[in-house]
Amino acid sequence: MSVGHFTEALQEVMKRKGDSLAKAGRAAHVDGSQIGKIIKGTRKASKPVIQATVQHYDDGQLFLAAAAEVTGGASVPWLDRADLHPSSAYIKTLEEIREAERALLGLPITKTLEQLSSTDRQIIRDGLMEQIEAITALTHNVAVLCRKYDFSYIGLWKEHRAELKAKKYMK
Repeated sequence: MSVGHFTEALQEVMKRKGDSLAKAGRAAHVDGSQIGKIIKGTRKASKPVIQATVQHYDDGQLFLAAAAEVTGGASVPWLDRADLHPSSAYIKTLEEIREAERALLGLPITKTLEQLSSTDRQIIRDGLMEQIEAITALTHNVAVLCRKYDFSYIGLWKEHRAELKAKKYMK
């Protein structure tokens, strides 16, 4: 994924918040002109700038753009051409969850790799794609509802990680 997605997301969140380049620069611990260069595409956002802006704005769209920047696109993309009204995101999320559940129920996961036919492999691949679509819908639903109801996107993820650690699912 190109740098453009992060810069577009940064520009959008700045506009939504009414922030100037100078204010965004202070948040990112750089001069406002640096932010201007990042937005124009003449300078790439550094990891510290990305981290600081994500922390400051605490916005799901910016977080997803930053994740795409770091992973080269192996992450949930921001659906900038989808209807992201909260009720639409909610309905789409339910639809995607149902499709993923149907696909999961049909997976031939009791077979070993050697036992899989080409049809079985296609069924598994299709099931994986349905799960990715559900993850995308769920992620957008969380981001949209956090924005609407003023919840901290980052805060919810930190809380979730703390719960996982308490349950000993991670260190």
